[in-house]
Amino acid sequence: MASSEKNLSTYSNVNLSASLSAKKVAIVVSEWNTEITEALYEGAYSTLIEKGLKKENIIKKYVPGSFELSIGAQKMAALKEIDAVICVGCVIRGETSHFDFICQAVATGITDVSLKYDKPVIFGVLTTENKQQAFDRAGGKHGNKGDEAGITAVKMINF
Repeated sequence: MASSEKNLSTYSNVNLSASLSAKKVAIVVSEWNTEITEALYEGAYSTLIEKGLKKENIIKKYVPGSFELSIGAQKMAALKEIDAVICVGCVIRGETSHFDFICQAVATGITDVSLKYDKPVIFGVLTTENKQQAFDRAGGKHGNKGDEAGITAVKMINF
């Protein structure tokens, strides 16, 4: 669904059937496009806190770029104490087909990690045509997709 049609940043209908205070979530953050990925991280982090996770149970790890999110997620998902992993990154289309290869590899890699470890591994990666679209989705007019990644993690932990 297009961001213009649904904005989960204001989504409040999250049924918390269990306490999240003992749950641990890792957030793996791409260092590429830092001003965008840090905004996404802040959105995910604040949503997790708001929904009941303790600050000390949220682990932040950096990887160089979005391509490395899969291996970062795998290392975190391998830890028994981690209940979910959120991957945040931003890939902006350039002049070559590099964008398509990176986006496909990241989506497949994150899905594979989730299935391998039977844990929620959340795709919080923006794949935009330009930097303005990324800013619009990292706290701008389309909300913060980091918030949505946080909500998704909470919902999947409670699944």
